[in-house]
Amino acid sequence: MTQQPRFTFVPVGRHELHVTEWGARDAPAIVLWHGLARTGRDFDELAAALSQDHFVLCPDTIGRGLSSWAQTPQTDYSLKSYANLAIGLLDHYQIARAGWLGTSMGGLIGMRIASGASAARLSFLVVNDIGPELPQPAVDRIIAYAGSAPVFAYLHEAENWFRTAYLPFGPAPAPFWTRMTRTSLRRRGDGRLTTHYDPEIVVQFTASASELASWDRYQRITLPTHLIWGTQSDLLTEAIVERMKAQGPKPAVTAFADCGHAPSLSQPQAIGEIRQQISRLEALC
Repeated sequence: MTQQPRFTFVPVGRHELHVTEWGARDAPAIVLWHGLARTGRDFDELAAALSQDHFVLCPDTIGRGLSSWAQTPQTDYSLKSYANLAIGLLDHYQIARAGWLGTSMGGLIGMRIASGASAARLSFLVVNDIGPELPQPAVDRIIAYAGSAPVFAYLHEAENWFRTAYLPFGPAPAPFWTRMTRTSLRRRGDGRLTTHYDPEIVVQFTASASELASWDRYQRITLPTHLIWGTQSDLLTEAIVERMKAQGPKPAVTAFADCGHAPSLSQPQAIGEIRQQISRLEALC
């Protein structure tokens, strides 16, 4: 039977996180954390599959989707803040340990937790197309599209924009793009549509830039780890992949040749591969 999502709001400190839940609460837990300007709904296809034998949590980071926005952007929109929110989320659900799959920024959050004092709260780590080093041209590209909110008169205009802006996600079923569009928009005061995130989220690239890249932290990770790589990615280059394979947790790598940054993980073949790798990692825990 196809699993259906549940939607809830979780208070964590001064914030309120919108969370999409999948699966039975007494099953092994896994957190799926999205990229910079995205939401937890990006994982619907993968979460539905994983929920057959996991309790899956897909939060919207603060400043995105239906979660609250930052009161102090320069400190709230940072990896340190996001990692603390993630631990608070686990505490709310009384989850002692959870698996973690993070796309882009979500991968950085996972690596920060796994390399710090709360590492024991994670059982394994899957990192989707991000590493402990960020090429500046790729960062500049991301700031360019995420730092200013586009405005649309009609839904079909917005979907065309999302399909273009996120073309590097690679192949994805039509319902993925339609859902991405509908869950990524809000109405402005003038009735037009715009992206459903706070443009201030890009402040992390300036106010807390030093925490975004750290090979020293990566070296401290001892959790079973797997790396997903879109071989056309401008954010995770082949040189960075090779260095990651040789250092720290020395992850195995799944490469998707038809993707850039970052693989959507929405196609059946990709979902099957991820489920297989998660089973392998769980056997190592």
